[in-house]
Amino acid sequence: MIDVIVVGGGPTGLMLAAELRLHDVRVVVLERLTEPTGESRGQGLHTRSVEIMDQRGLLDRFLAVSETFQAGGLFGGIRKPWPDALDTAHPYGVATPQPVTERLLQEHALELGTEIRHGCEVVGLNRSTEGDEERDGAGGARAGVTVELADGTELRARYVVGCDGGRSTVRKLLGVGFPGLPATVETLLGEMEVAEDPETVAAVVAEVRRTQLRFGVSPPENGVCRVVVPADGVSDDRSAPPTLEEFRQRLRAVAGTDFGVHTPRWLSRFGDATRQAEHYRAGRVLLAGDAAHIHPPTGGQGLNLGVQDAFNLGWKLAATVNGWAPDGLLDSYHTERHPVGAAVLDNTRAQIALLGTDPGATALRELFSKLMDFEEVNRYVTGLITAVDVRYDFGDGHPLLGRRLRDVELKQGRLYSLMHAGRGLLLDGTGRLSVAGWEDRVDHVVATAQELDVPAVLLRPDGHVAWAGEEQEDLRAVLLRWFGAARP
Repeated sequence: MIDVIVVGGGPTGLMLAAELRLHDVRVVVLERLTEPTGESRGQGLHTRSVEIMDQRGLLDRFLAVSETFQAGGLFGGIRKPWPDALDTAHPYGVATPQPVTERLLQEHALELGTEIRHGCEVVGLNRSTEGDEERDGAGGARAGVTVELADGTELRARYVVGCDGGRSTVRKLLGVGFPGLPATVETLLGEMEVAEDPETVAAVVAEVRRTQLRFGVSPPENGVCRVVVPADGVSDDRSAPPTLEEFRQRLRAVAGTDFGVHTPRWLSRFGDATRQAEHYRAGRVLLAGDAAHIHPPTGGQGLNLGVQDAFNLGWKLAATVNGWAPDGLLDSYHTERHPVGAAVLDNTRAQIALLGTDPGATALRELFSKLMDFEEVNRYVTGLITAVDVRYDFGDGHPLLGRRLRDVELKQGRLYSLMHAGRGLLLDGTGRLSVAGWEDRVDHVVATAQELDVPAVLLRPDGHVAWAGEEQEDLRAVLLRWFGAARP
């Protein structure tokens, strides 16, 4: 029996598979497509995702093929300088097209021993023995999930995770509610060649964007431009890609010229619908990424949100498979990530309002732009978009509790360089604490109080602070909460 089947081989599914393989979980990724489409909706990694890649030793791979950018204060078409007070050692984003992100994450997952099967379309789930308890041993039955593929093949796994996009088959088979708001506007997006010279294109774009922020033509890269233009209304079937002629018509209507667009690489459409799964877990089946939430791409948060879902879920699911997870650990995935997803849906709704063309939206945008000139407002908005301000509710305690810890220099090296294996980490400034009994799950590094600004901190494998203090008895209680019972 397979430990975990991940349905969907996009960034979320690949990140999750790699996180599971760090803990020797047998994982199979089922991808419906036989080969990548080359479609690039996601255009890069925001700061928190940059930190995640650094925590797993992947950042250099991204930096080798990508430019960095500072996306501080980019909200609803309003751009402000990067705020000085953002709490990160990585004050930038990485401009990596989605196909490149998928390639790098797939290479990482394969290096760790992930099995990836392309051309495998899931059409059925059978959870007839989905009880949480498993009877392992010779001849013992194991609770699990049977996955049925379009070719009639059946695979059985202890857990299944749907990372199969906004139209998720897994979510629909589960019958999990997906409430939210339907699309009210639609946008065409694609990559194609442009016959008009770049200077003329840039001048026209600058003029049009004075009043229409949902429009743009990127500078050509290898002769190809990324074109974004408002659609004429909302289509009945957004799964059907637009035609090149539809792009030409909308470009002429909005910009007065179609720029001579031709030879499209890919064409797509998206709306501003916002929906979120009512539950991220249904027994032995879980949802992550766009399968759990959809929203317009304003702010470039979608790919990042999915990768961060996977980063939260991976170690918890691995702990459950490997038998040391404390009660409620896997349920904490929904508890922690559902509010984060809801907050992203809210901020994208606000950004869509700011991108409007009516006088009210224009006045609102002018007011919001003035507000963002205040450093605290700019910092708040930037922390929102980049996800560095995400704080999970671990109860009352130290101000660091529930927050991710920024990268810091230690005598043993950078903090993030110590987290590549995906284990918990005790940073001990007292020199007298112990993780005895949890050494198979938690590393112990003696640091100095000056390096930490706190006596000691316990980090979960996702880098969030589970405890800050100096007493062994208090530490022991938190180790039990997040890392289960100690080994004899």
